[in-house]
Amino acid sequence: MKRKLAVIMSIAMLAALTGCGETAAPADSTAESSAAETTAPEETEAEAETTAPEESSEEEAPAEEEEDEENYETGDASLDNVRNQDEIGEKELLVLSFGTSYNDSRRLTIGAIEDALDKAFPDYSVRRGFTANIIIDHVNRRDGILIDDVDAALQRAIDNNVKTLVVQPTHLMHGLEYNDLLEQVGAKADAFDKVVFGEPLLNTDDDFKRVETAITDWTKEYDDGKTAICFMGHGTEADSNSVYQKMQDLLTADGFQNYFVGTVEATPSVDDVLAKVQAGDYERVVLEPLMVVAGDHANNDMAGDEEDSWKSVFEGAGYEVKCLVRGLGENEAIRQIYIDHAKAAIDSIQ
Repeated sequence: MKRKLAVIMSIAMLAALTGCGETAAPADSTAESSAAETTAPEETEAEAETTAPEESSEEEAPAEEEEDEENYETGDASLDNVRNQDEIGEKELLVLSFGTSYNDSRRLTIGAIEDALDKAFPDYSVRRGFTANIIIDHVNRRDGILIDDVDAALQRAIDNNVKTLVVQPTHLMHGLEYNDLLEQVGAKADAFDKVVFGEPLLNTDDDFKRVETAITDWTKEYDDGKTAICFMGHGTEADSNSVYQKMQDLLTADGFQNYFVGTVEATPSVDDVLAKVQAGDYERVVLEPLMVVAGDHANNDMAGDEEDSWKSVFEGAGYEVKCLVRGLGENEAIRQIYIDHAKAAIDSIQ
């Protein structure tokens, strides 16, 4: 009989996928679902919320497929701890991310989250896995550094005789890729005594409130009454795209009238955000990614010089634009949310 994969997720929690006004279940609520018996679909998540490297949330792959167009000056890859060492021990905390080939951002965001988890849970060996094989191959080809994909990370855990596996995704939300990970890990759950999953960044209403506080505190120096502060998420065709509107509604309700949330791939679009900004009396615009990493989308779709970038769109409308090219993973308060979600998963182990 298959061992069960413990997932910190309840039916009530799924409200975050379908509506803005419903209350999600507490982060420490638990439920069990049988480990998947089929292999997970291939990683072709062009619509995933974290296709930004995101990013993910939610978070950036398609533009990175075009190797000739990539900016190779993305930092020193050797400074990043890829966390693919053996000698893991019996307890592993596997951090799964979409990934990014932007070396500095990878170290300052995903790497910083992993380091924070490592410090918070010294009894666990923290290891890394990326879902985007195209990014893994790109970094390996360009920098000679190999990052484990999900299957390789799981096989490494099996080969090292890990007994307790805690999986903490860095995804922004519950969505297509997060659900695929449940299946992919679940298919190998028999190899471990216990497997538990942590929640993505935006799960409960408290998570939304904490993220709101984190991003408004981070940008308060620009909140001068004449500046529109606009966050760019990735977006997805899945129902989980509702998290962006929920974040917008929360910001507006809490008095952050000059804060706006949009997406690259879905709604609200840059045109939707521009229309809201133009309805106000703003002179300047600050742009920042609502993504775990600052990869291709942040550097090109947001801050790039192409005519359809967010920067160009707002400059074309007559605004002075400042781009803050930094991922959510650089924010200590955001990292603490991931720590709390991992703790809830660990606490659920019996």
